[in-house]
Amino acid sequence: MSSYILKRLLFMIPTLLGVMLVTFTVTQFVPGGPVERMLAELTGRAGGPEASAGAGRGGLYQGRQGLDQEQMASLAATYGFDQPPVKRFFTMMGNYLRFDFGESYYHHQRVAALVISKLPVSMSLGLWSFFVTYLTCIPLGIRKAVRDGSAFDALSSAVILIGYAIPGFVLAILLIVLFGGGSLWSVFPLRGLVSDHWAALSWWGKITDYLWHMVLPVISSTAGSLAIMTLLTKNSFLEEIRKQYVITARAKGLSEGAVLYRHIFKNAIIPIITGFPGAFIGAFFTGSLLIETIFSLDGMGLLAYQSMMNRDYPVVLGTLYFFTIIGLIARLLSDLSYVLVDPRISFAAVDRR
Repeated sequence: MSSYILKRLLFMIPTLLGVMLVTFTVTQFVPGGPVERMLAELTGRAGGPEASAGAGRGGLYQGRQGLDQEQMASLAATYGFDQPPVKRFFTMMGNYLRFDFGESYYHHQRVAALVISKLPVSMSLGLWSFFVTYLTCIPLGIRKAVRDGSAFDALSSAVILIGYAIPGFVLAILLIVLFGGGSLWSVFPLRGLVSDHWAALSWWGKITDYLWHMVLPVISSTAGSLAIMTLLTKNSFLEEIRKQYVITARAKGLSEGAVLYRHIFKNAIIPIITGFPGAFIGAFFTGSLLIETIFSLDGMGLLAYQSMMNRDYPVVLGTLYFFTIIGLIARLLSDLSYVLVDPRISFAAVDRR
């Protein structure tokens, strides 16, 4: 297995370089970069209404008539665009190897500090969605497999498929209308992770207040994944239930509970368990722009959107580098989990290649 892990780690290097190279190349051709953005701001401030109107009629680059070449060169050097793209790319990768992601053009903060400040929101939403999804889908999927074809199976399938069909942001708006004081009941809060008076609450009050704020966002973000995970669990158990060893176990007189949890469970749960590492790690860093916007949660989803719209390349490229590494590691852990949960699988054949 050690040889397999080493090979996977070595393959991560060209994969990471390829992702960063493609993204960096694309950013070189995207119009409206940070230099052009600053030019527009300087033109509007320096020239007043006439300059702003002229810039609007003549396009974004019209403002260059008001700046000499020395000022233009200084502005390009401020953002590092005075160097050739190849040199900038390798300089960037050298800094990223030390996890130095630079400073945001838009927020004027270190990228690492900016991401850390946004993570609590995304972690709260992601982790609760992760736990709610798996703790709901596994028991529900097992129950549906055991009672396949029953009224319970049909009714539960209809409910989760309706939830899957409704987009998360539409469900969020519906929940606000119903339970957030929109038209009917004002039961749940609508913004932030905690209330304004959270610091003055007791420790139990703080926990309750936090959980109360998370109810509607978590429901909105998990509705779609519930259907996928539930049906995956059901189909996995159904496949095992129909196998010969289950018939043999029943013929020996074992109870249905013993057959289900002593024989079927350990085989059927493998496809679900192997997705744990990737889903769990992803829960720390994923963000949903629409869910965060609707519930006024300032997390990674909103940061990613602002960074792309404002051409904030240090944030875009720095977070992409970090999250690509996390994604590759999560994929490796998912593959290794097959061996841990199923001794029939071995990487020995892979190592000999």
